[in-house]
Amino acid sequence: MKDNPILLEVFKHRFASIAEEMGGVLQRTSFSPNIKERRDFSCAVFHKDGSMVAQAAHIPVHLGSMPLTVASVIAAHSFQPGDMVILNDPFQGGTHLPDITLVAPVFTDGSDPDFFVANRAHHADVGGMMPGSMPLSTTIFQEGIIIPPLKIVHQGELDPAIMSFFLQNVRTPTEREGDLTAQIMANRVGAERVRALISKYTLSTVKHYAESLMDYSERIARHQIQKLPNGTYRFEDYLEDDGQGNTMIPICVTICIETDRMTVDFTESADQVPGCVNAVRAITESCVMYVMRALMDDDVPTNAGCFRPLNVVTQPGSIVDAIFPAAVAGGNVETSQRIVDAILGALAPALPEKVPAASQGTMNNLTIGGTNEKGIPFVYYETIGGGCGAGARQPGANAVQSHMTNTLNTPVEALEFSYPLQITEYAVRRDSGGEGAFRGGDGIIREIKMLVDVDVTVLSERRQLAPYGLGQGKAGKKGVNAIVQGRRRIEKPGKFQAHLNAGDAIRIETPGGGGFGNEDLIR
Repeated sequence: MKDNPILLEVFKHRFASIAEEMGGVLQRTSFSPNIKERRDFSCAVFHKDGSMVAQAAHIPVHLGSMPLTVASVIAAHSFQPGDMVILNDPFQGGTHLPDITLVAPVFTDGSDPDFFVANRAHHADVGGMMPGSMPLSTTIFQEGIIIPPLKIVHQGELDPAIMSFFLQNVRTPTEREGDLTAQIMANRVGAERVRALISKYTLSTVKHYAESLMDYSERIARHQIQKLPNGTYRFEDYLEDDGQGNTMIPICVTICIETDRMTVDFTESADQVPGCVNAVRAITESCVMYVMRALMDDDVPTNAGCFRPLNVVTQPGSIVDAIFPAAVAGGNVETSQRIVDAILGALAPALPEKVPAASQGTMNNLTIGGTNEKGIPFVYYETIGGGCGAGARQPGANAVQSHMTNTLNTPVEALEFSYPLQITEYAVRRDSGGEGAFRGGDGIIREIKMLVDVDVTVLSERRQLAPYGLGQGKAGKKGVNAIVQGRRRIEKPGKFQAHLNAGDAIRIETPGGGGFGNEDLIR
């Protein structure tokens, strides 16, 4: 079948709209503020072989790693119409345990699936040693319940045994059941929309344009790489610590550009560490995919074709390719940001007009858990935005999520309505962006007072090493964590756990982005 360029554009938007509608269903029907308000979820459509056909504009660290999840599901199961598989195992395509993925096959008339739809959502608690399932762990067994690929829906019927088993292992079962049910409904809507598309255009036409869109994206990606100077580029950055006393953990990347292919080699990075900042390979691949897509000029569909010219090389058992049973809770959220900083740092000499200075380089993960005034357990989870790095033509954005996360904040009203917490300060952290011809973006100040006794975990970075500037631009300000007890302020490290009493507060001041260019030359 020959491509019709008009239909190619139609299918680009039709596939993406299915993923976007799935996200709308998931957001509106979910229970937790983390999904409903912060939109900590992602949705995508996949070819029958597991290649990603289209995604919604959701979270890069989810979407780049989800193809490995779908591949694990396909390898583990045969399917019938109405089936759905649940998975969160980081060593089978997941990221960290709170990110639960549901994968559903899409059948038309055949005995095998023609497509798959999938969504991934961050659940505020999946068990483990600390509320929020983001502890300073030393093994994955401390982080929560591990779910291999299990068929949670059989021919349209929920498996009550699997659901019951899961809910018995979490602190907030009602909220978890509501969020999982929302994920199931999102996949059902996605499958219905794919079938409707096939009904309108025929299966052969829809399959043809799914494959054509991936081929089209591959051509654009290769063209983008061809515009870069051939050569080898290297950069090294560091994770400050793993929460277990190991410090300045190197992430090294060597990028080789040759004609229309790019090899991204992480084999000089550190071995995996005892603490929870280990990243599985799925995360590292998603970081490379994110940077590749961010550097592409054209409005190209984001799918498997974008990443065919890339070769990612890692060493199993390393900080960027951890092996079981490594602790990985922070690898998804913190190490992913540092991997991106390293890749962009390496590419800066090849693309000085396009690569920005370092953004805040952390997600400032905060989990708070306890029992409310009615005796009901609660868990609050949030990532807090910061400053973006400045570029060669514009300053960095203030107070936003950057790079591997794309969530919103939890509005003050929603947070205080849902939890026994009170926001005592929420503001832009003025003058925290690095100076330069263009300034880095400013971070955020968020201070939360506890109205009951709670347990708190913070996983953050850029508390010792500031986000770098480029082109003689200055670094952004480092972040600050503190516990406030009346007039007493106790500064804390980047990663810590603490028990706070009612009346105590936690204060997070997030990093600013790096500046770009020499301000004096502009003057």
